[in-house]
Amino acid sequence: QLAEVGLEADVLLEPMRRDSGPAIAAGAAFAQTRDEQAVVLALAADHVVGDNAAFVAACREGLAGAEAGHIVTFGVMPERAATEYGYISPGALITGNVHGVVKFVEKPDPVTAVGYINAGYLWNSGNFMFRAAMLLEEFSAVDVGSVETINEAVGKAGRDLGFITLDPEAFGRAKAISIDYAVMEKTSHAAVVQVDCGWSDVGSWHAVWELSDKDAQGNAAHGTAVFEDSRNCNVSSDGAVVALEGVDDLVVVATQDAVLVSRQQDANGMKRLVARLRTVAPKVTEDHLKVHRPWGSYQSVDNGVRHQVKRIIVKSGGRLSLQKHHHRSEHWIVVRGAAQVTVNELVKTVHENESIYIPIGATHRLENPGKIPLELIEVQTGSYLGEDDIIRIEDDYRRS
Repeated sequence: QLAEVGLEADVLLEPMRRDSGPAIAAGAAFAQTRDEQAVVLALAADHVVGDNAAFVAACREGLAGAEAGHIVTFGVMPERAATEYGYISPGALITGNVHGVVKFVEKPDPVTAVGYINAGYLWNSGNFMFRAAMLLEEFSAVDVGSVETINEAVGKAGRDLGFITLDPEAFGRAKAISIDYAVMEKTSHAAVVQVDCGWSDVGSWHAVWELSDKDAQGNAAHGTAVFEDSRNCNVSSDGAVVALEGVDDLVVVATQDAVLVSRQQDANGMKRLVARLRTVAPKVTEDHLKVHRPWGSYQSVDNGVRHQVKRIIVKSGGRLSLQKHHHRSEHWIVVRGAAQVTVNELVKTVHENESIYIPIGATHRLENPGKIPLELIEVQTGSYLGEDDIIRIEDDYRRS
């Protein structure tokens, strides 16, 4: 997505889940290696902002607070007595639109939520702005051990597939904790900027439904769906046509390897379901059918004991490693674009509707010298088809 809009960035990857506290602290520690006075804007990935100009204006006000030594969060003007968000009680004015924080409170019951709104509380958006040094200092005051391991994880980070991967051994020693519990609820430097920007936390399929266009019966569809005598349903499909008849308030999500059916409002049940899936069908939760690489992506279309079919996309200028396999041969059929293919001593351009065969053990490479993405179908056959049967001889991305 960064490449699509012409931006370059350092992307840090967590080797395992440690909640928002260590994640944000790692970002702050990395930013500090580039600039000791760095100011960090930490934004959640699953939020929607309706009024960009209002949000940008709030960030400018937050910057003033961060530069003055505060850890600023953004409090959203409540639109209703929501029970799915935490709340912030704003305190005295510090400067501009930056207020102190009296207290943070957890997700309330409906009656308490009404009381919070009447008392002028704000929704806690979970977005923050701060000097990197201040965040790490306040985190250290609570858990110096975790901050030390996070700094170690950043210092020992390596580059892989174009990303920066935090050292897993060091990062794994950091305590799993949210930034709210680790810092915001304990620091005396918390501040809040009030913002009214059409904000929504898209943290559930019900939230997706609320933001989606709907038909006259309240049904929303992303992909092809047919509704008959059904109301307030939310369908998302990667390809399959989904037909619903005589049902209300359902979520149906169909991907190529799994189907979810759930009640609209059952967010807590979703967490339990995912936890059970990790035990019963871990491949669904851990392995994605579409795999991204620095040169593009590939997606498994079909596989069996001795065959696998992949759809491969190579971006303009992309080049796979010079490699060979011990246990499989490959057939490449070009669907779109033109491929430059190396097979042992042969270097050949393969055009649309043409194919080439790579025998077992042959040294080979695939490149896209063109200006448009290269798309091809790869058919693998052999006794073993795992990704670890790749012996790289040369690689632009320094993979082994």
